[in-house]
Amino acid sequence: MKILTAAEMRDIDRTAIEGLGIPGIVLMENAGRGIAGAIMTRFPGIAAERIVVVAGKGNNGGDGFVAARHLANAGARPEVLLLAAAAEVRGDAAVNLSIALKMGLPVTEVRDAGAWTKARPKLARATIVVDALFGTGLDKPLTGLYGSVVEAINRSTGFKVAVDIPSGLSADTFEIIGPSVAADLTVTLAAPKVAHIFPPAEDRVGELVVAPIGMPPALFDQPGLKLEMVEEDDLLPYFAGRRKDTHKGTYGHVLIFAGSFGKSGASGLAGKAALRMGAGLVTVATAAGVLPSIARSMAELMTEPLAETPERTIAAAALPRAAALLKGKNAVLVGPGLSTHASTAEFVMGLLPKIKSPCVIDADGLNIVASRPGVLRRIGGPTVLTPHPGEFARLVGRTNEEVLRHRLELAPEFAAGHGVTVVLKGHRTIIALADGRVFVNPTGNPGLATGGTGDVLGGMIAAEMAQTRDLPGAVLAAVYAHGLAGDVAADRLGQRALVAGDIIRYLPAILKELAKA
Repeated sequence: MKILTAAEMRDIDRTAIEGLGIPGIVLMENAGRGIAGAIMTRFPGIAAERIVVVAGKGNNGGDGFVAARHLANAGARPEVLLLAAAAEVRGDAAVNLSIALKMGLPVTEVRDAGAWTKARPKLARATIVVDALFGTGLDKPLTGLYGSVVEAINRSTGFKVAVDIPSGLSADTFEIIGPSVAADLTVTLAAPKVAHIFPPAEDRVGELVVAPIGMPPALFDQPGLKLEMVEEDDLLPYFAGRRKDTHKGTYGHVLIFAGSFGKSGASGLAGKAALRMGAGLVTVATAAGVLPSIARSMAELMTEPLAETPERTIAAAALPRAAALLKGKNAVLVGPGLSTHASTAEFVMGLLPKIKSPCVIDADGLNIVASRPGVLRRIGGPTVLTPHPGEFARLVGRTNEEVLRHRLELAPEFAAGHGVTVVLKGHRTIIALADGRVFVNPTGNPGLATGGTGDVLGGMIAAEMAQTRDLPGAVLAAVYAHGLAGDVAADRLGQRALVAGDIIRYLPAILKELAKA
């Protein structure tokens, strides 16, 4: 499902109306019907509710007039507070306002502060408030009368429903630009917008419902629409059941370079996750002194001791043996628990150009690469980076705050500039491909904010890459499954108690369910 800016949505609207000949009033009718339907789904006894529609003079208000009409047809008695003179309403919105008036729906014009003072008590009595004031075209803070109305809507005890986007938000940014409605439910039209997806604007949206309004799906398949929400149905082929005539070699051999003294658990988590994700074979290559603890973590893991530093990290002297291990491997993971010891960093920088298979770089591997990111262009296979915001900040020379604020620009820019895939972890993990496409993952929860969950993800991505040649699909499937397993774990255990091993614990169950879907 595409995630659109206001301009992209306007272009699609224009194409539907002018190019395909779909009348705008038909789209408005479908929008209003969808909004009313979403409300009635949540309030089956709609006739008993006291509904107030706060409408502007534009198309967002027009959608509200249609919704009011359908709610009235269902037995409700909605009132409309129009923040304009009726004569100011134009086009399709004017047609629907006229219908509402002819039906006898009460419409109160609120043109100034005095009129608002008289009309405001209606909000206090409402059990449902429909915010149809401003749509996706807003790009500056609300002030004056509009700001006062938004504040009053937020003070209302009624259930708040936003039409398309909560009034006061800009569709093109997830930053809060000024006073805005805090909705309980937002019914967005045709496709979600940027403000719906990421905090802090996302926190104003409440439950998000996407209402189809009759736009042909082909209009959303344009190459220029680069931002997209990951959908489970598109990933199901990656979780399909196995054929009978297969063996362990069919599902790939993953090689993991990870671990150091005090951080052996990271390599164990990555290895176990790779096996649970379906890799046929997994070998963990690590500093010789920490190998026994990794070997004991799971009997099915193969291990390989490498030359080590006095601090028990992988030494640069291990490079010849590591290069030999690369032969015949279907995917490589570099980084979990490695440390950034100078000799280990020399090892990593020497190893990466020798890798020809699909490669995942995580954790300390990323911290080492941050000093010389040009090495990424020398890796022979497709490469995936899995940074959290702090690691990505080091890669791009920005602050954590800048990374979070500009993630939709920085991640695609880095991916394209270095020819890699960037999995920027966090709430709404984004997957930026080298070709400019950006995907947003919907699964996961705050319980995943605990040590080791990134190591699990690295192992899962490497395992999926070893099993399929479709790099984007492998990454999206692994990220989605990782978050979904975390959601199941949080549901069973609570977010606070969740640890990284719980993702591996619940992964088999969600893979089984996805295979059945």
